Amino acid sequence: MTKHKKYRVANKARFTAFVAIMIIALAFIVTTALGFNTASGASTQQYVQIEVQSGDTLWTLAQEYGPSDMDVRNVIYEICRLNGITAADLKAGQYITIPTEL
Repeated sequence: MTKHKKYRVANKARFTAFVAIMIIALAFIVTTALGFNTASGASTQQYVQIEVQSGDTLWTLAQEYGPSDMDVRNVIYEICRLNGITAADLKAGQYITIPTEL
């Protein structure tokens, strides 16, 4: 017959803290491995690429293609930042990227 060794918890608070930390660490590892804690969908930006026509301005393009719930000045700023341009650089025939949702 084999004798079973009995273990006794010397410090209940330390044991409880250890078990809690191990459960949290295990949950983090499992969710990371399964991909549950990745953010996608809501955080992806959508863009449209258009060809600038004669007479187009950044203001009209931002109003037409930009997010309707955003101030047009902020959309213009994003267009300039994305394309590395200023309002003076806008020329007919040029292709620019415009954010449709931010």
